[in-house]
Amino acid sequence: MSSPDWALASDNQTMPVLSAHQIVLCAGQRQLLLARARRASGEHRDVLRARIVLAAAGGAPNAAIARSLGVTDDTVRKWRRRFCEHGLDGLRDRSRPGRPRRFAATVVAEVKALACELPADTGTPLARWSCPELAAEAVSRRIVTSVSASTVRRWLACDALKPWQHRSWIFPRDPDFAVKAARALDLYARVFDGQPLGENDFVLSADEKPGVQARSRIHQSAPARPGHQPMRVESEYRRHGTLAYLAAYDVHRAHVIGHCAQTTGIAPFTELVEKVMTSKPYATARRVFWIVDNGSSHRGWTAAARLSDAFPNARMIHLPVHASWLNQVEIYFSVVQRKLLTPHDFADLDNLARKITAFEHRYNNAARPFDWRFGRNDLNRLIERIAA
Repeated sequence: MSSPDWALASDNQTMPVLSAHQIVLCAGQRQLLLARARRASGEHRDVLRARIVLAAAGGAPNAAIARSLGVTDDTVRKWRRRFCEHGLDGLRDRSRPGRPRRFAATVVAEVKALACELPADTGTPLARWSCPELAAEAVSRRIVTSVSASTVRRWLACDALKPWQHRSWIFPRDPDFAVKAARALDLYARVFDGQPLGENDFVLSADEKPGVQARSRIHQSAPARPGHQPMRVESEYRRHGTLAYLAAYDVHRAHVIGHCAQTTGIAPFTELVEKVMTSKPYATARRVFWIVDNGSSHRGWTAAARLSDAFPNARMIHLPVHASWLNQVEIYFSVVQRKLLTPHDFADLDNLARKITAFEHRYNNAARPFDWRFGRNDLNRLIERIAA
């Protein structure tokens, strides 16, 4: 394979120099420029400039370099001169000052501070700020004489501020929140009352998923097709009622035991408990810890007593109020929602129940324990941040 024209020119030391800017390369410069010129993934402009300098160092005239590289004579002349004057630094793009800054940094800071205020605190009859509203408010407060909504949006983007968005949250109101939550987190880490759990101790996370709808589509769904066409689902549907899905998730074995019922309540939850506690390995276990929230079917000391009276090796552990996010079975329910229940298309309640049961078996065959990393130390930091 023949060498490119710029490489041939760089090796020809007998060609006459036809430019006032004669280039002489040291070994280091030549090695660096050769590597840059041969770089397949480099910026085209950097490769081109390196080839111009190498060809010029070989003694090729500007016209010949321009012809071989497909550029104008002025382009070759420019980079030959820039290299002679500044060396390798001369091959970089010079900074471009652009249009002078129109708004002072203090103005930008004041608009950002305004975006961090609640509109209600300023007497503005708005629930949330938008960029047009922020621009108008900045003008009315005489922070700036005029500014566009797009400019405000660009300023806020620098600090990832989006005051037009909101997220709901619940302030912990249980005075024993830290104690109750830490007890469940310790069980996830296989610790109870400061002592490690034994091989015959099990931790279950249990709850109900109420109001699961059985809806059948008016027309059959169409599968995805080539050409970026996703699966299409008919918007209209027929309702066939709802059922509840109750499940107990073995935290460390990644095994689910559940059943469907017409509704939630003490009786359906008791049926779930009996189904679990009469099966292996829980029937002969030393201890079985049931982590539950404060739902009506398993709330308070009466539910805990009902469980331990029926099964002496079982113990109910209640999470704090509004702490279902610490219940690992909720993660499993989210998997069911995403993989089975969305989009809904079930002929009737019996069909829905069969599909849920089949999904449960499929999940158990391939499941692994959740990568739960939120521990007692993370809980303490969260409580400190909320208190602050």
